[in-house]
Amino acid sequence: MRHLLPLLLPAALLLHACGGAPEATTATEAVPVRTVKLARTERPQQVAVSGLFSTDDESVLSFKTGGIVRSVLVREGDRVKAGQLLATLDLTEIEAQVKQAELGLEKATRDLQRAENLHRDSVASLEQLQNARTAQELAAQQYTAAQFNRQYSQIRAGADGYVLRKFMQEGQLAGPGTPVLQVNGAGRGTWVLKAGIADKDWARVAEGDSATVTSDALPGRTLRGVVRSRSMGADPASGQFQVEIAVEAAGDIPVASGLFGKAVVRTRLPFQGWAVPLESVLDGDGSRGYVFTVQGGKARRTPVTLVGLTPTEVLISAGLEQSTDLVVSGSAYLTDGSTITLNR
Repeated sequence: MRHLLPLLLPAALLLHACGGAPEATTATEAVPVRTVKLARTERPQQVAVSGLFSTDDESVLSFKTGGIVRSVLVREGDRVKAGQLLATLDLTEIEAQVKQAELGLEKATRDLQRAENLHRDSVASLEQLQNARTAQELAAQQYTAAQFNRQYSQIRAGADGYVLRKFMQEGQLAGPGTPVLQVNGAGRGTWVLKAGIADKDWARVAEGDSATVTSDALPGRTLRGVVRSRSMGADPASGQFQVEIAVEAAGDIPVASGLFGKAVVRTRLPFQGWAVPLESVLDGDGSRGYVFTVQGGKARRTPVTLVGLTPTEVLISAGLEQSTDLVVSGSAYLTDGSTITLNR
């Protein structure tokens, strides 16, 4: 017994300091809660998306033919004008090909003239004359192709805009079609927000839906937009669908390609269901959640289907058809079947 005293004494002092042991609660003790009446509502649905700003005419520029890059005359971020020379290949090999085609055309033209003279004198046959004409036409087409390749051994801006990315430097070997520069037509193109959305949101968004667009880089500014297109196939990597929101950006708002933005799309398909306070929903997981409703003076844990979220409410599409009262305060102390009392 003497050995137990050092343990019992601190426990007794602790109970005395706390005013004695707490009284046990009974399972039938009523829990005070606050409730609201449930009523179905109909309102426009809103879908929140996020993505990156871009223009509708971004393009990756490259050379038609391969060769050594002689010069890249712009840097990332440079503004360019339509028709401005941006990059060139070393034209030594290409000029040689043009010269060869030119010489071949000259020879074929001489051969054709000779064949025509001989045919007039009945020395050359009609077949020989026709073959000479074909050879001359073939040489002319080869010369045209060589000139075309020389023309597209240079890269020029197709419109006013900006250089977004520079992929190659002077002295590198560029193959036909190898990306050299990425540009946009910011001077004339429409700014768009390209965003990925889940399949359930894709089904609610339609072309022509209005949207409000914001960005952390533009505090206090709200841009108007409209859904211009939505993809008809999911991205294999992310599993999301893409929507493009055309943004009506004012001239004094600094928007840049690659800027992160957020948008709230106001869909034309109305929501029909219940809008309940955020604090009333428990254990939300994707489209599933639970609330406590009132049935016969007791709390009932009721599964519901969640379809949306606003800053203050959760949108529920199913699960509350047989309920009239919803618990909005005190849910943390409830279990299924708890007796409740209204907290006035």
